[in-house]
Amino acid sequence: MRTADRRIALGLHRTRHTRHLLEGALEQGVTDLDTAFNYHHFTSHRTLAAIADDLLAAFTISTKVGYFPDGHDLAPARLRAAVEQSAQELGRTPDTVLLHNPESSVAGFADACAALLEMREAGLCKSWGLSSWDPRSLVDAGWEIPRPDVAMVRAGLTVSAGILNAVDELVDRAGITELWGMAPFAGNADDPIWQTVDTSTFLVPGQQCSTLQAGVAAAFAIPEVTRLAVGTSHVDHLAEAVGGLRLEVNTETVTVYRALLRERATVSAGAQSRKDQ
Repeated sequence: MRTADRRIALGLHRTRHTRHLLEGALEQGVTDLDTAFNYHHFTSHRTLAAIADDLLAAFTISTKVGYFPDGHDLAPARLRAAVEQSAQELGRTPDTVLLHNPESSVAGFADACAALLEMREAGLCKSWGLSSWDPRSLVDAGWEIPRPDVAMVRAGLTVSAGILNAVDELVDRAGITELWGMAPFAGNADDPIWQTVDTSTFLVPGQQCSTLQAGVAAAFAIPEVTRLAVGTSHVDHLAEAVGGLRLEVNTETVTVYRALLRERATVSAGAQSRKDQ
């Protein structure tokens, strides 16, 4: 994948909603926002409109539906009402609407996908898809769905072999042509573990960068995604993450890494099977 094909999105989960951050994102060339109906205690959309109504037209906005104050629900009527409310609160139609963790309500997955397709055709969004933290239960279930425009999944060095394999199967089974990533540092880029891992191992040698930037670059390749949602409340951290876009990943290293992950998962499964006998 060429570096020009990749982009960073400002993820708003656990991110402070401030005008300063949105202005800083635009200054860094970050024009994608990723939010959800339930973010910011179910106020993300109207908060964005309140603090930066004049800036929102400059962003491509993706949002998610599926969580409600009383829990997770993929009932088509509730999803449609949430999408309509999201557009009303934002003051504009969201560019992309994603099913939020559909693995939490697998039984309603197919009907929810059909509902989002209908919403796209009705002009309630420009594209639709799904956002899954762990798609293993989705690929294990028997379903037929219309082809999503996009899927968003976990990406980076914290993702297990099982989840990466499930992502590959989901992409193939659903005919997904655009894959986005999220949570490249499992929600905590300040974890001390990142000071002990040489993330530059995954780069073509000779490039100067920080550990965070190398981790961002690697996340674009594990699995291969075109957009990566990065959550931060600080413009300087976002700017550092954007610096990872210029880095070239060593695809041979990534291939070997994925193979080692699969091998380790197979060995672990075999050991567990013998233990259970």
